[in-house]
Amino acid sequence: MSGDDEKSLLGARRAELSWAEGVPRSNRFQDTYFSSAGGAAESRHVFLAGNDLPGRWRNRSRFTIVETGFGTGLNFLSCWQAWQQGRTERPGRARLHYLSIEGFPLRQEDLATAASAWPELQSEARALAGAYPPPLPGMHRLQFGDVCLDLVFGELETALALLTTLPDLAVDAWFLDGFAPARNPDMWTPRLYQVMAALSRPDGSFATFTAAGDVRRGLQAAGFTVAKTPGFGRKRDMLRGRLSTEPAPPAPLLTPWHLSKQRYPEPGRPRSSNGKPASAIVLGAGLAGAFTAEALAQRDVPVTVLEAGDIAGAASGNLQGALYTRLSHRESALASFALHSFCFAARRYRSLLEAGVLEAGRDGELCGALHLRPDWGVGDVLHDTVMSLPGLVRGLNAEDAEQVSGITGCGSALYYPDSGWLHPGAVCRALLDTAQVQVMEHCGPLTLHRCEQGWEVRNSQGASLGKAECVVVACGIDSAAVAGADWLRLQAVRGQTSQVASRGALAELRTVICHEGYLPPARAGEHCLGATFNIGDTDSTVRVADHLANLEQVAKALPGLQDDLPLGQAAQLEGRVGYRCATPDYLPVAGPVPDPDAFCDDFADLRRDARQLIPTPGSYLPGLYLCAGHGSRGLTSTPLCGELLAAQACGEAWPMPAELARALAPARFLVRELKRNMR
Repeated sequence: MSGDDEKSLLGARRAELSWAEGVPRSNRFQDTYFSSAGGAAESRHVFLAGNDLPGRWRNRSRFTIVETGFGTGLNFLSCWQAWQQGRTERPGRARLHYLSIEGFPLRQEDLATAASAWPELQSEARALAGAYPPPLPGMHRLQFGDVCLDLVFGELETALALLTTLPDLAVDAWFLDGFAPARNPDMWTPRLYQVMAALSRPDGSFATFTAAGDVRRGLQAAGFTVAKTPGFGRKRDMLRGRLSTEPAPPAPLLTPWHLSKQRYPEPGRPRSSNGKPASAIVLGAGLAGAFTAEALAQRDVPVTVLEAGDIAGAASGNLQGALYTRLSHRESALASFALHSFCFAARRYRSLLEAGVLEAGRDGELCGALHLRPDWGVGDVLHDTVMSLPGLVRGLNAEDAEQVSGITGCGSALYYPDSGWLHPGAVCRALLDTAQVQVMEHCGPLTLHRCEQGWEVRNSQGASLGKAECVVVACGIDSAAVAGADWLRLQAVRGQTSQVASRGALAELRTVICHEGYLPPARAGEHCLGATFNIGDTDSTVRVADHLANLEQVAKALPGLQDDLPLGQAAQLEGRVGYRCATPDYLPVAGPVPDPDAFCDDFADLRRDARQLIPTPGSYLPGLYLCAGHGSRGLTSTPLCGELLAAQACGEAWPMPAELARALAPARFLVRELKRNMR
């Protein structure tokens, strides 16, 4: 992006509060967040009872709620509790999808303070506060078992534009809970009511605390029947209603990024699925395959994972890997994905560690990470971004960096408190050890074939290893060949790690250090550090020269550790060689596989006019998906990519905006070639 289209990555504006008798009040809008007469009771009366809940979701396998104005999270907490209480009345693994828009996110501590007014919701409130994301604009997916919360931080108009591009978003109930219309009119607009009508199921409902005439007339004009019913406490009336017509979907609200950069539909947005597949096969048992298999299994899809060798035996086989991200001072698909995938991954690993599925210290630690930045400071281009995203990243001077890391000589640095290190093999085994997932290792080379059921996988002898309606190829650098996608631009990058005994100052290290490589705290008395980066290098043997290169990188970045590094014993070190699977634009490929000939026919006019609007989603191979190209950030990127693929395969609303999913789609490479007249 460039010029007027560039956007800052500054955090969303925070809510500024004052408090009276335990009730928060917005200083900006001069209105309270909930009733002092009983906030939880008001939430149940207005929003749950106003939408006939929980009765309407009792026999549903999936129920979707969209809220305008997340605020303290009270309505979500009330829904979550009611959903849990009725679990035995619903079929199978029913899922509640709750999507909420918030323009001024509260601070984590304010959420906790507000929740103290609702003792009956304390368990849910603690879980929400622990998972609450930093004020990063955009969409954040939080998972609480069979309850999925998508938080969209940003202005209402921007959020509505995002909602209109989410495939398969069909809303059962709307909670209209912005501040009073007279105080915050931007949250009560005709555009909102039109989008509500367009995205609602035929029996979609709404409820709101207000009875304002403009709101009633706007909803009626959009096609809702509106009833005025008794309000809560001192409020005499409230509004509730149902969709009475099926108007045509509104034209999407296009952001400047869409207008300037994409004039064709998003490749990677196939036609909606008719529902979740009866079964699925995932090829590959590394991080990409394991997270995808687990996400499908959470949706009650039986999954068979076929692995050519061992679980986590290829690029996911290092003893330690770093969970990290990088900041950019400008918005782009790469910058947005880097931060949002990091936040999602950190929440997933924290939940696995807290549940004991991963053992802290043996399988990983979210101990934070220092990114050495000697030039960081007020004059740095990232300064304002860092200052606006507390909780995600902090700038530290040399003294503070030393305190956090436990070692001297770090200098100024950026500190990511939610970062850490993981043992990728332990993560893969934990994810695959779940109901609905069956793993077959040592299958050897695999090939895919179309069949009546969808797809068949065969081994090198031609024997069938299984058939399924849905197949996800997550075979690292072999993914393009297995999926028959010879047009996919993947490249192998050799990387060698080195295992170094923990001694002296090294043993005091408490956080991951990211420099040109990475250095984690010790696991079982050793640090797994690295890694080299060699494109096109096919030598799979462990090399002394590469051990020495890894050690010298650490010594250069942290001279205080030089005496404790075995620089003279590089030949005695153990290590490992793996091959990262990377893409030219540094973004992974995650999405449906296009039918290349038909897809190129669909978008053939791009050869003449790269900015032309072509009203088709393109042609795709039914039930075939790819998850590859994660490079050196597999621990960070695979959790969100797995969630995206499972949502796409099951016909659910995606966990990210369509423009970001488009940037990850395998089809992007075909589109680029068409625009350059290369196909």
